[in-house]
Amino acid sequence: MISEKLLTLAEQAEDRLTARFREFDRVALENTQRVLTAFQNARVSDACFAGTTGYGYDDLGRETLEKIYAEIFAAEAALVRVGFVNGTHAITSALFALGVPGKKLLSVTGMPYDTLRTAIGIEGSAHGSLKYYGVGYAQIDLAADGGADLPAIAEAARDTDVCAVLIQRSRGYDTRRALTVEEIGEICDAVKRVNPQLPVFVDNCYGEFTQVIEPTHVGADLVAGSLIKNPGGGLAPSGGYIVGKAELVERAAARLTSPGIGGECGATLSVNRLLYQGLFMAPHVVAQALKTAAFCAAMLENLGFPTSPGALEQRSDIIQMIELGSAENLQNFCAGVQASSAVDSYVRPEPWQMPGYECPVVMAAGTFVQGSSIELSCDGPVRPPFVAYMQGSLTYESGKLSVLHAISEMLDRK
Repeated sequence: MISEKLLTLAEQAEDRLTARFREFDRVALENTQRVLTAFQNARVSDACFAGTTGYGYDDLGRETLEKIYAEIFAAEAALVRVGFVNGTHAITSALFALGVPGKKLLSVTGMPYDTLRTAIGIEGSAHGSLKYYGVGYAQIDLAADGGADLPAIAEAARDTDVCAVLIQRSRGYDTRRALTVEEIGEICDAVKRVNPQLPVFVDNCYGEFTQVIEPTHVGADLVAGSLIKNPGGGLAPSGGYIVGKAELVERAAARLTSPGIGGECGATLSVNRLLYQGLFMAPHVVAQALKTAAFCAAMLENLGFPTSPGALEQRSDIIQMIELGSAENLQNFCAGVQASSAVDSYVRPEPWQMPGYECPVVMAAGTFVQGSSIELSCDGPVRPPFVAYMQGSLTYESGKLSVLHAISEMLDRK
């Protein structure tokens, strides 16, 4: 049961968030107009929703959807495929499109997200990684204020041994803040001023439609993300996307399929309609997720827990970080999210050693699509300072209830 005290705190939190909620709605309206315009320019019809089998040649729905993604992201080309098993797969394909044996990838936002470390070859077995194929790695940490260290980036970009620059927009399992699109644009400018031909790649996971522009609007050469995060709108059953310069997108397609085949093949089976409808819904769904995240921050701040972003801060991704202080609080908070879900509400999440992560992770994800981060989920590595990372929510109403249940579960079990 949710106590009267928590319900009162919830009313106070929503009053405090009135202006922020209005801003989320404004962004959603502008992004919806951008998506609608792209649909209309591509002359989307019922015929686009039919899928293909086998090789997937001449798939009207797939080709039209990729034109739409390219327009929305102001890119030359796009690769939108259910053949990507997750965001890491799409990102890795993009990195292989940019990697050059004997040269090195330069991360300018510090250490990449856990699962990418294995793909790059920083950790784990090197077989099949960028390192295995002779691509080195270097990094520049973020500045003390959490932003990019632009002078260091410009100096490193002069190095002729650097073949590509990697920017991770979101925080991953870290306490850093997400970068705004404007900050990403500053990094692109710093790189291009000293080395105009050096490609800049952005891991865009969790960031799509949180602002009215994307990294490709401000100079990024290649951008990738997951369809079971923001751009899938909660309806895409699987997949990922890559957008950017046509030559680089085609290189990434060759990594997804095979050199000589590239993006020409790839059956869509019966999922095209879900990809279209999910993209149509995405700006609205992202706004629901942002409202849920801001509400969560406001509630936890009132209870004395550190949060990032703060309730009233600008957001450039859908992730809400809450420092819960103990393994017990982390597990109970996640358990409350799970218990309030529509799916698998009867199970209690326990920490486990997930593939690609360096320590046990507890994960609450009562989702219609397995692992869908745009649906409400909450997870975190069981290590100090025991931070929960909450993201998503298809509706604000369900997200609000879930936050209240999670807080109740945590406080009642103290």
